[in-house]
Amino acid sequence: MQRRLLSRHGSAEATLEALGPRAFSRDAARREVEALERRGARLLFPGDPDYPPLLALLDDAPQVLAVEGSLAPFGLRGVALVGARNASAHGCRFAEELAEALALKDIAVISGLAHGIDGAAHVGALRTGTTVACIAGGLDVPYPRENAKLQRRIVEEGGAVVSEAPLGTAPLARHFPRRNRIVAGLSLGVVVVEAARQSGTLITARLAIEAGREIFAVPGHPHDPRSHGANDLIRQGAHLTEGAEDVLMHLPDAPLGRPTLRQMELPELPIMEPTPLPALGGAAQVLEMLGATPMPVDELGRRCQLSRPELAALLTDLELEGRIETLPGNRVALAS
Repeated sequence: MQRRLLSRHGSAEATLEALGPRAFSRDAARREVEALERRGARLLFPGDPDYPPLLALLDDAPQVLAVEGSLAPFGLRGVALVGARNASAHGCRFAEELAEALALKDIAVISGLAHGIDGAAHVGALRTGTTVACIAGGLDVPYPRENAKLQRRIVEEGGAVVSEAPLGTAPLARHFPRRNRIVAGLSLGVVVVEAARQSGTLITARLAIEAGREIFAVPGHPHDPRSHGANDLIRQGAHLTEGAEDVLMHLPDAPLGRPTLRQMELPELPIMEPTPLPALGGAAQVLEMLGATPMPVDELGRRCQLSRPELAALLTDLELEGRIETLPGNRVALAS
């Protein structure tokens, strides 16, 4: 990798100068290059032949991009799947299935390696194709920690993990909007699966709109707050998405270069510190996973990682409390 950097910039001094935004000294920059090389990662700069071409179109494209894994996904059309961290089981299942179907059509699925919809999108894409995870911290600081195994799997199975942050950087609140612009910039279109009105997911949607990328949104039940942001996007002109064909039908070959929605009324969102989701007890976990849309009991148990006896006991208690309702076909939903 050092030889490639020298070839790109002409001299060691010029290479270290290019690394300036990632480090405070030439020695620190040199250590960064060596540490990345030990991980099997590399640095890309705008103008490099391997630099992601869609990302390069951004006015504020990263001047230094660390990539671990394969460069092959950057040669495919990219679609981002993003949504709530506290996603419903139904939303996670839809994200997995949509990502699986898109990857089967040689689409690189882009997301942010977060809890909920992001993680489900990466998992689904790996079943049939490839995926790119954009992270807010350094490549050596998985966030959330529970997704460290998924991050390794993406690298090992032909995907890529990218970051513009130096190694050792903790993911702070101010880093996530910058991460989100990379998610949007790598994509021809962004699909919002679940998002509340005051949701960080809408930052990615806004950035994609401003970059001229297509916007897709999955409609949700009006009683579920996690659907309000996506439903609002549809009202503003986002493509209503019920499956991969809805995405493929409207996915352009290149960015449009202009805002894609007729109205741009997305709220200005505060930058919040990404706090870890609390560990939930059995009943709370079940309620978090459920929504107004019925969910098969077997699917619920799989996502909650509960045994059938444990789940059956919890569902019985919750139904007696009037918090859920059991429906035909061995399905359950939150009580209306």
